[in-house]
Amino acid sequence: MRWYHYIAYFFGGWFLVNAIPHFVSGVTGHPFQSPFATPPGEGLSPAWVNVLWGSANFIFAYLLLGRVGNFEFRSWRHILVAGAGCLTMGLMLSFAFGRFYGGL
Repeated sequence: MRWYHYIAYFFGGWFLVNAIPHFVSGVTGHPFQSPFATPPGEGLSPAWVNVLWGSANFIFAYLLLGRVGNFEFRSWRHILVAGAGCLTMGLMLSFAFGRFYGGL
């Protein structure tokens, strides 16, 4: 395994977790914060923008996890690195969105 595969797996987990709130909010028809809102990350974007943004994040996650190196679900190192990416993005999102939804 090359060192940059681990970086790709970390950010693959990052994009995977970021896709979830945007995609779910979009398909349920709810507006949600996105980088395309005004102001970015604070204003609400329409549901269709969040579906597209969530889908783009799923694609980035697939490219980083499925196309870089040879990601193995049975390899604890691969899962640990991708899981670390999931955890860090999850914590970042909880703090970022907690300001708006009373989670802090």
